[in-house]
Amino acid sequence: MALDRGAASEDGGTLVISTGGDPDILFPPLTSTIPGKIINDLVFDHLAEIGDSLNTVGDAGFEPRLARSWEWARDSLSIAFHLDPAAKWHDGIPVSASDVQFTHRVYSDSASGSPFASVVASIDSVSVRDSLTAVFWFESRSPLQFFDAVYPMSILPQHAVGAVRGPALRTAAVARAPVGSGRFRFVRWRAGSAVELVADPGNYRGRPHLDRVLMTIAPDFNTALTRVLGGEADMLEQVPMVNVAQLAANPQLRAIASPGLDYNFIQFNLRDPKNRSRAHPVFGDRAMRRALTLAVNRGPTVRNVYDTLASLAVGPTVRAYPTTDTALRQIPHAPHEARRILDSLGWKKAKGGGVRERNGRPLQFTLSVPSSSKARINMAVLVQDQLKQVGVKLVIDRLEFAAFIDRETRRDFDAVFGGWHAEASPGGIRQTWGSAGSRAGGGSNYGSYENPVFDAQVDSALNSTTAAARRRWFTAAYRTIIDDAPAIWMAEPHRVMALHRRIDAVRMRPDAWWAHVGEWSIPRSRRIARDRTIAAQ
Repeated sequence: MALDRGAASEDGGTLVISTGGDPDILFPPLTSTIPGKIINDLVFDHLAEIGDSLNTVGDAGFEPRLARSWEWARDSLSIAFHLDPAAKWHDGIPVSASDVQFTHRVYSDSASGSPFASVVASIDSVSVRDSLTAVFWFESRSPLQFFDAVYPMSILPQHAVGAVRGPALRTAAVARAPVGSGRFRFVRWRAGSAVELVADPGNYRGRPHLDRVLMTIAPDFNTALTRVLGGEADMLEQVPMVNVAQLAANPQLRAIASPGLDYNFIQFNLRDPKNRSRAHPVFGDRAMRRALTLAVNRGPTVRNVYDTLASLAVGPTVRAYPTTDTALRQIPHAPHEARRILDSLGWKKAKGGGVRERNGRPLQFTLSVPSSSKARINMAVLVQDQLKQVGVKLVIDRLEFAAFIDRETRRDFDAVFGGWHAEASPGGIRQTWGSAGSRAGGGSNYGSYENPVFDAQVDSALNSTTAAARRRWFTAAYRTIIDDAPAIWMAEPHRVMALHRRIDAVRMRPDAWWAHVGEWSIPRSRRIARDRTIAAQ
């Protein structure tokens, strides 16, 4: 399929993104992976987009998208969004206020199983004033009202989704062939190979400068890196420390280093995966989780794997948030105390040492790790040896990315070496670690950690009207969850991206480098063979 862009146009070219895993799904309410979010954010639009300052309080700094303008009620309990009349879905049907109302219904419906349901819970309802005006109603005022209304939800086409509801949304045709209103149109998704998007020439925001975005799916990380180093792809989002020298030696590539919004962790399943009505036989015990955390020497482990390209994680947060206290009290490395706790819990070492036992049952568990993450695999091996020193057997299960995500989302695991790309707002913690996100199919709290004190502290932080109060309440919440040890907080990687020098990446937002891809360009003098046509590969 070729695009007619005019002989005088400077627009054109193909951006090839190399990644180590398929998207999980291309239906925004259900997407939980970075590859899926990248594609969705290019195909779909929000009502308004967060600005590069990442301000999430009020509406200052937000940029119009499907909503050309908005107005607050005098009592601040409603916001009316006025849609751009030029906005159309990629099949030519105009975007309407009914689509906005429908979107909120899908995200908030418990039958949909959206992990974002807890994030949009502050929105009481959405009404339609006229075909181009949707009104959001809130039960109470809060500093994050506007953020909750526009950021978690990508607006969906009601006519394309049709009457599909509940679990059927995961297997609906629109979940693999999305129809959006963004600056790029979906073309095809070949599982395990590539996802292809092309420019929407008549987009209401203007045609993007690129002709095409192609996400190539590699079977493993080494293949993904090789494609970039060999010139088959233009960018790789995260380059490990051990490969940075290769990147620096390649004159066609540049390394873009910056603090990231990612953190990784060993997450315990607090519910029995065979019967979720019961606590996990090992990790349901808070003292056990603390003992395992005491046994892990996090600092040297992270430095061994990342060298200087990561910081030690401080909890379920990142240093980029102004609400994060980097001096948070942590569970220290104290293997002698770990042994004492394990002894007190009745897990005794067998004669001759080795793995501890209780009532004839060995103290062992399986840690699922995505094979696409070399860093997490290497850390898992180091943690395995450290737990062995206190009599715990850790079995590492390396899974292909899709299999890892499937097991994680089904909560069918003992422990997972997980990772989160944090949202622009620290409020995303409600979804990933709050009680509302712990229900199967209703959130991303896959380990099912629940503590009403933590929930209340997060709510107080999000409802605080001053920066000092927000920081104070978030600090209290982080202390609560760190002490409860639902996870061992491992690393906060710094981002080192590989990008081909032929790409002019005019802007990169800290939380989502892909947010401005529509503004990126490839000067005519730097184009190569794949830029001249847009054809099926």
